[in-house]
Amino acid sequence: MNRRALFASACAGMFVFGIVLAILGALFGLPEMRSRLDVDLAQQGDIFLTLFLGIFLSTIVVGPMIDSFGNKVVLTASAVFVAVALAIFAYAHSFYAALVAAALLGFGGGGLNTSANALIADIYPDNRGPMLNMLGIFFGFGALFIPFLMASIAGRLSIPQLLLIAAALAAVCAIAYLVMPFPRPHETVGFSLLASIKAVRIPGVLLFGVLLFFQSGNEASIGGWTSTYIVSLGIRPQMATWILAFYWAALMLGRFISAKLLERMTKERLVLASGAGSAIGCAVLMASHSIYVIALGAVIIGLSFAAVYPTTLAIAADRYERLAGTIFGLLFAMGLIGGMIFPWIVGQVAQMRSVRAGMIVPLAGAIAIFVVAGVVPASGRPSEGRRDGGTTR
Repeated sequence: MNRRALFASACAGMFVFGIVLAILGALFGLPEMRSRLDVDLAQQGDIFLTLFLGIFLSTIVVGPMIDSFGNKVVLTASAVFVAVALAIFAYAHSFYAALVAAALLGFGGGGLNTSANALIADIYPDNRGPMLNMLGIFFGFGALFIPFLMASIAGRLSIPQLLLIAAALAAVCAIAYLVMPFPRPHETVGFSLLASIKAVRIPGVLLFGVLLFFQSGNEASIGGWTSTYIVSLGIRPQMATWILAFYWAALMLGRFISAKLLERMTKERLVLASGAGSAIGCAVLMASHSIYVIALGAVIIGLSFAAVYPTTLAIAADRYERLAGTIFGLLFAMGLIGGMIFPWIVGQVAQMRSVRAGMIVPLAGAIAIFVVAGVVPASGRPSEGRRDGGTTR
């Protein structure tokens, strides 16, 4: 198989997944989005919860599917789900229609995320850390796409038009996956929905899942609530959208920097440092009403968040090579429980107290990441020594 073509297909999937995670947070930064759906802040949190519930369910299902049937089926079907969900959102005018669309959107996005990462881990066995971080850059491109488009052409495109543009991109990916050749699955065992759940018994897997629980919760909270938080401080919605775009741009840049840093430091140390930086960035974001300080905090968070997910996956792939799809499915599922819970908690706290009070949630999550990352090096070692991204394990 042509590794460049396969890498490009995975990058396209991550680009669309970036849109999936960023689009609702960006659109809900516009007051007319809540007005259009007739929802309050708590119901906004319910929509984010439903989005991540869809991703959670998807990751449980698609991990074993990848190992049994390959990436082609998963990528194609997932892109179709995303396209349909975005089209439904474009015409939704009620809370319940938005819930249905969010569930479909999450289910498709979860499949793209799991399959793209598993594909890269499979085709680059000796260079997983840097390549998974490079893949993550395209997640940043996708996440940045909608906020940047909204901020740069404010007033020229309506909310439905933005959603339909994103739907068209997902549809193009689905067609490309349908006609492309993909590697055959490595495992010949029968498909089982319980395979990912049973993988929790493997020593060390649970710890990685806990780490991704906090990281996914943080990413969902920051991506979903930052623009709403900034607007609540009295800052113009367009400026809030730009700051959200800065966050996603920093995340994208951070993935590129992380790929280079892995030539000089271990994956475990990079995750630990990223946890510390995340806590600092969240504290800065909450510390001031100054637009410049807030923007600085968003950039620090983006740079710090960048390495955690892909580098943790690379460590896990080193240790559990044989069933990467199943293990990744389990880790994403465990992580996305945080993605479901954290934004929902932020919404409940915001409705009862203030959005600023709700933003304490990702700060606490960042501190937890730092603590858990400190335990990872002692949790187990890869089954055999290798060089990955220039660092000897």
